[in-house]
Amino acid sequence: MTPAEFRDIALSFPGVEEGASYGKPAYLVKGKFLTRVRKEDASAVFTGVHFDEREMLMEAEPKTFFFTAHYKDYPAVLARLEDLHPGSARNFIERRWREIAPKAAVKAYDAERVAS
Repeated sequence: MTPAEFRDIALSFPGVEEGASYGKPAYLVKGKFLTRVRKEDASAVFTGVHFDEREMLMEAEPKTFFFTAHYKDYPAVLARLEDLHPGSARNFIERRWREIAPKAAVKAYDAERVAS
């Protein structure tokens, strides 16, 4: 997956916009952090991934999933874009989007998906 493909997936969710988090380019929903791509290693940051799930992901796909010392105590996982499947990226982004998006936006999104 390329950074451009990742960008397209992130921006496909209602209300997602490009912005900054802690001075780094990021994707936000109403000012809340959704995800970002780390320039230093071309990896996506997925938050809301609890420690047991992170361990399972790293064990199942060690080439793709990892974390750094910075994320050690934080429920998050990093994923190398070059090895990340677009469907997995979409699932992680959607899960986080559902946590932080306005309830009305989630409801409208779900209604639109059912209708199509």
